Amino acid sequence: MGEQSRPGRRAVLGATVLGAGATALGAAAGQAHALPGQAASAGGRPGRLPVPAVVAHRGASGYRPEHTFGAYELALDMGADIIEQDLVPTKDGHLVCRHENEIGGTTDVAGHPRFAGRRTTKTVDGQRVTGWFTEDFTLAELKTLRATERIPAQRQHNTVYDGRWDVPTFEEVLRWARTEGRKRGRTVWLHVETKHPSYFRALGLGLEERLARLLRAHRLHRRTAPVFVQSFEPGSIRRMARLVDTPGVVLLSSAGSRPWDFTQSGDPRTVADLVTPAGLDWIASFARGIGPTLDLVVPRGRDGRLGAPTSLVRDAHARDLVVHPYTMRNENTFLPAEFRRGTDPAAHGDAFGALRAYFATGIDGLFADQPDTALLAADDFRRSRG
Repeated sequence: MGEQSRPGRRAVLGATVLGAGATALGAAAGQAHALPGQAASAGGRPGRLPVPAVVAHRGASGYRPEHTFGAYELALDMGADIIEQDLVPTKDGHLVCRHENEIGGTTDVAGHPRFAGRRTTKTVDGQRVTGWFTEDFTLAELKTLRATERIPAQRQHNTVYDGRWDVPTFEEVLRWARTEGRKRGRTVWLHVETKHPSYFRALGLGLEERLARLLRAHRLHRRTAPVFVQSFEPGSIRRMARLVDTPGVVLLSSAGSRPWDFTQSGDPRTVADLVTPAGLDWIASFARGIGPTLDLVVPRGRDGRLGAPTSLVRDAHARDLVVHPYTMRNENTFLPAEFRRGTDPAAHGDAFGALRAYFATGIDGLFADQPDTALLAADDFRRSRG
């Protein structure tokens, strides 16, 4: 895949999703269906993602346990532009959708006596973690578990759905997306993360080849596919770029952090180095976008209030990179200080005010746990810009 075949930011945002991608995720061959907000996107051609787009973070995870079909379906019902999946492998090599490979906090595994002996402590990306891990379960065993709410202290209302859904495989998600796309008459976009790819490669469970095979099987391996592939390890996106043309996104954590593959290889660069013009030039040589933490776009001061935006969005756009920062949540505990309301950390604050501030930086979209709120704010922003 030569550099001349690489689509830029505008091509990615304006992909018409015809042919392979459209057949795979719901548009009839030879047609393209407009997404919600399409009329506000540049050029107005069918199949474009709106700008700013809303990525349902692990589905509508503010309302349903994350990475369940309940969360994914609700996100689509709300009108989310893109649905996110995090991928980890099972012992027998299937890719399943979990935020982490440790599943003690997102399933009822602790209540299954037959799996009590699987509880163990491992070192994952330099961190010691105790619990149950997907790589120690076959898919058949994992399918006997039920999903639960990950942060019940903040989202007690979500616990009413504990046990309602199982753990989906990514292949099931691809089939679901195709079915939903046809039923709803719209393209279902996905944002897919490879989790801890170096860790799993060392176990003989490399994620990239497995993901590439699934994308090819579902004809989502082309540069116009309605799928983003993302990772906190740039090496994983470089590997994916050699396997498929599906647009890749490098996720960027706090400025002082180092991608784990950099730590393992001895690469001294930190995220602060990657968000410089030179770092973005390097990312643009193999990726189509970046997914920075929101604090890299608008830093918070010591008082927790938003400061002045950085030049990251402008610098990334100058290199034709899509910018999809993470994660917007409505609860006070997650909001900048000036947008919190009352003293209950689990209560919702002024999410619309925070979203206006973030959209004003020119980002192409963001990840949100409550996609309905973000969608309303995105519509307001587009109308305000005429």
